[in-house]
Amino acid sequence: MEGEKNTDAQMGDFKLGRPALVCRWRLANRSLPLENRHLRALSRRVVNGAAVTAQLVAWAKQHIEWTLAEGAARYPDGVLMIIVDEAGCAAMTVGPYEPLSVCTSSALAERALRASREADVTGVAPETLWAFDGERLLCGREAATPASGAATLIDDLARTVGITVAYQADLAERVIAGDGCFDEVFLCSDEHGVVLSSTVAGSRSRRFAEGYEKLLASARRR
Repeated sequence: MEGEKNTDAQMGDFKLGRPALVCRWRLANRSLPLENRHLRALSRRVVNGAAVTAQLVAWAKQHIEWTLAEGAARYPDGVLMIIVDEAGCAAMTVGPYEPLSVCTSSALAERALRASREADVTGVAPETLWAFDGERLLCGREAATPASGAATLIDDLARTVGITVAYQADLAERVIAGDGCFDEVFLCSDEHGVVLSSTVAGSRSRRFAEGYEKLLASARRR
């Protein structure tokens, strides 16, 4: 891609066109705990029908390593945003983190549904819905669909503790429609991490939330 430019906190004279891709990744202590996972997911994304180039991924990695600590000084536990416009120009900036105010199962499902529609264009959904149905952990995407950085963490944590994951692309629609009584529901988000449903939560989903929080806590101790 031509015209990539890092902005961190200042846009200066650089002007982006209409955004075609926006990634929002959670920071901790001016670092990106899921850096490698996010960059792998970035490489699987699509802009204007074309796969993101290795050049753009390398640009993002370079600026995360070289300038993120300084650029995130104002918001050390904020959100890193990478914006790519329709011409393939890119910018990077950091903003404050704001937690979700409504976390009911239906609200989380609505977010996941919007993210799946985004994935129809960009190739990767930044948020996915998960639910326990008996002993199975259901993931609201197709098995062959590329996962976001945060979603790959959930996949790996599930395998580590021996939980079977089944893929069900219409999971969000089922939760919204009230079709199925799920034992526990949670959202996995690149920006918000693991968000437990305020209406259907439990010890198993809380275990994933605790695993994610440990990563953030580890980064804050550095």
